[in-house]
Parts: sequence; C-alpha cells; structure tokens
Amino acid sequence: MTDTARARKLADRIRVVVAETLQRRIKDPRLGYVTITDTRVTGDLREATVFYTVYGDDEERAASAAALESAKGVLRSEVGRQTGVRFTPTLAFVADALPDNARTIDDLLAKARAADEEVRKVATDAQYAGDADPYRKPSEDDEGDEDADAFDGADTGEGRNAEDAPRTGGDEPTA
Repeated sequence: MTDTARARKLADRIRVVVAETLQRRIKDPRLGYVTITDTRVTGDLREATVFYTVYGDDEERAASAAALESAKGVLRSEVGRQTGVRFTPTLAFVADALPDNARTIDDLLAKARAADEEVRKVATDAQYAGDADPYRKPSEDDEGDEDADAFDGADTGEGRNAEDAPRTGGDEPTA
C-alpha cells in the first residue's frame, strides 16, 4: 500500500492532465461541454476513476460518454507521459451525480420554502387557543392565605436539628 497523500497528489495531477488533454488534443465532435470534477486513485495506484459532468441534455451526455470511452487510450498515454509513474493507472470515466443531487436539493428547498410561506400565511390570522399568556400568576387574593403563613414559623427555631441550633457556652467538651 502506498501513502494516501501520494495517491491524492496523483489523483489531482491526473485530473489536471485529463482536463487539459480534453481541451487541447481531443477533437471528437461528440465531446460536449465536459468538466472534470474529481479523480480518485486506488491505494495501489493501479486504477483511477475520473468523475465528469456534461452540460446539456441526455443525448449530449451519452455522446460525451462514448467520446470519453473512445479517447481513453490517448488520455491514459498522456497521463503516463506527464506523471512519470512506473505503472500508468487505468482510467474509468464515471458521470458525476453531483448536479443531479444539487438539483434535487434545490427542489426540496423550494418545497420547504413554499410550505413555510403557507404556514406563515395561516399564522398571521391565527388566534391563541387559550389565553395569550398561558402561565399562571399569583393573584392579589392569595396574599392573605394560610399557606403563606405556614412558612413564617421557620424563623422561630421550631423543627431544627441539634446541629443547626446555635451553640451557647464555652469550650467545654461534650459527653
């Protein structure tokens, strides 16, 4: 196994080499607006997966996939020449699902915004089910209650433990 940092550096270099070669050397008319988004190399540096996106409809995506597959040999030889590794990794092209995932997330966010707006419209005309302030507050009638007077006996010392009682006397030992 090799170092993951080395595999990451090789993947970055392969991404750049493939993108430049597609732009400058490959003249296939089927190749549309292809963007190389990511490249991953296995730990043994034998296989590289190149992720790409194509701007356009399904026909252009299929045509670009066929063009990339036919240019695989030229791209691999260019990668081997520019990277200088002992074994040039085999290339596998995979259409990146990132734009589809982003589109799905955007659709879900739009639905959530619409639902929030609907809740906001309903809430503007809404009224409380009970009182506006659901918490009870002591009324003025509660001040003269017996319960309030029950706590006044605490200052008299009744019900205290012997430990809590104030000590009187000197330094005499207790038995």
